[in-house]
Amino acid sequence: MKGHCSFLAVFALLALASILGTSAYDPSPLQDTCVAINDPKTGIFVNGKFCKDPKFVTADDFFFSGLNIPRDPSNPVGSVVTPVNVDQIPGLNTMGISLVRIDYAPYAGLNPPHTHPRATEILVVLEGTLYVGFVTSNPDNRLVSKVLYPGDVFVFPIGLIHFQQNVGKTNAVAFASLSSQNPGVITIPKAVFGSNPPINPDVLTRAFQLDNNVVKYLQSRFGWKNN
Repeated sequence: MKGHCSFLAVFALLALASILGTSAYDPSPLQDTCVAINDPKTGIFVNGKFCKDPKFVTADDFFFSGLNIPRDPSNPVGSVVTPVNVDQIPGLNTMGISLVRIDYAPYAGLNPPHTHPRATEILVVLEGTLYVGFVTSNPDNRLVSKVLYPGDVFVFPIGLIHFQQNVGKTNAVAFASLSSQNPGVITIPKAVFGSNPPINPDVLTRAFQLDNNVVKYLQSRFGWKNN
């Protein structure tokens, strides 16, 4: 079973990379590589990062290890996201693609409603059973959802609010590829009720049609991280 899952993971990752690599959202690179560095004295500023001199590029600039290691989803929402973007692999700079591993706790572990402002996401389930969905933009706000099983794949369109929840009794694992080197993430409840500094409760009271004390309570609840 483990061998089957490993083969599925490799096949899925290669498929995701080839699909997204041909239609990346980020601008196409104008050179072979633009390995990201933080030192402006030794590079050229391209697409949000400085580029390392190609003469000094190494294999480690394109390498990351450890996505096979389960993460502990013990937090209030019951999930943890392990990103592999330009911050982890500097060679992804200008390549228009990134990857995440998501571990979900059993019994309703949730990757909360969120959006990626710069990327479409394609997700494959490796273990467990996930209820997933996204909501279309105004005025329809239509929910598009499905229950996924190992080997199933689902796409979340760029910019739309989406979520995944473990509806099984065991841990679940999924991998997702995103069409940006740095897709960004806005977790809706945390952004609204956990912003820094806090949004004026009067704004949220009217927007959500809630009692002011309820809003203040919700604002006190959002100090956790799942990525």
